[in-house]
Amino acid sequence: MGFGLSAHGFSLGRVWLELGVLSRRLFWYLAHGFSLGRGCLKRPVVYLRDAAVTLILALLLALALSACGPSATSGVTGIIKADGSSTVFPITEAMAEEFMRDNPRARITVGVSGTGGGFKKFATGEIDISDASRPIKETEKAEAQKNGIEYLELKVALDGLSVLVNPKNNWVSCLTTEELKRIWEPGSRVNNWSQVRAGFPIQTLRLYGPGTDSGTFDYFTEFIVGKAGASRGDFTASEDDNVLIQGISGDKGSLGYMGFAYYAENRDRVKALAIDGGKGCIAPSDETIASGEYYPLSRPIFIYVNKRSLVRPEVLEFVRFYLAMAPKLVPLVGYTSLPQAEYDRGMADVGAAAGSN
Repeated sequence: MGFGLSAHGFSLGRVWLELGVLSRRLFWYLAHGFSLGRGCLKRPVVYLRDAAVTLILALLLALALSACGPSATSGVTGIIKADGSSTVFPITEAMAEEFMRDNPRARITVGVSGTGGGFKKFATGEIDISDASRPIKETEKAEAQKNGIEYLELKVALDGLSVLVNPKNNWVSCLTTEELKRIWEPGSRVNNWSQVRAGFPIQTLRLYGPGTDSGTFDYFTEFIVGKAGASRGDFTASEDDNVLIQGISGDKGSLGYMGFAYYAENRDRVKALAIDGGKGCIAPSDETIASGEYYPLSRPIFIYVNKRSLVRPEVLEFVRFYLAMAPKLVPLVGYTSLPQAEYDRGMADVGAAAGSN
């Protein structure tokens, strides 16, 4: 019998995740704790002791649960290919790890080529599942149709696209959507914080954001600038949100945007701004994202499933697993779960599509 999230309300994968965090902290103190000066020695020693004890206990728990895990011959077998949005990636990666733990003969590869890059592969039948932080475009639909690809669109979570600055930025806590538009619109010459609002200091403004293949880029430009894909080009772009976090955290004058989960994971390295979409300044949080108060940057995020792939038991079972586990697993990776009715609707659509194959 497996000790997956469905059986016990917690996840062995989560234990391993926490182990990773604890071990990094432990090694940090080993490397740096004793170089902080005589007056600071006691605090690192206490942290080092506590981290070591916790790490050992967690490791023993993980090993015990692993020993009780699924047998090497249990579950489905086969290879499942997913690719696409870096925003959806943490969810699909976590789902894949959980599923493979219960189905050790199944292999799931999860790529990060951006929403647009994922749809390019999806439309040619190269992958089974496309992660997407925006709905599929008409041009992408046409390409899929041309290649005989029929698909299911399944909402999996809610995201609050987060506008971030460096923690040392002490002059701004909220920006209006109009200010964001003036900063990011094509041809913008706003390159200093003093140009954003009267009273802001003279500080070089450097911009960070996802690349043009990203669904987050499309969404932000559509709802902030007014047209999908319309953006100034002189910003540091990357499909890897961790690269953007690194840039923003190391640059006092920085401003960037990305999915909420990456902010939530790096609260100690970056600062999220509240956004005024016309009804006052609203900060991103699970509550404001779920209620839609965090307007206009709250959005659903998706997976698209090739209907032909649902003929294969491993794909069908993984998609069902994904929807069944989403209410519990989505919050663990930093996003907001959908209402249960939405997952139930998705599960019914999957059943209908599988039955029609």
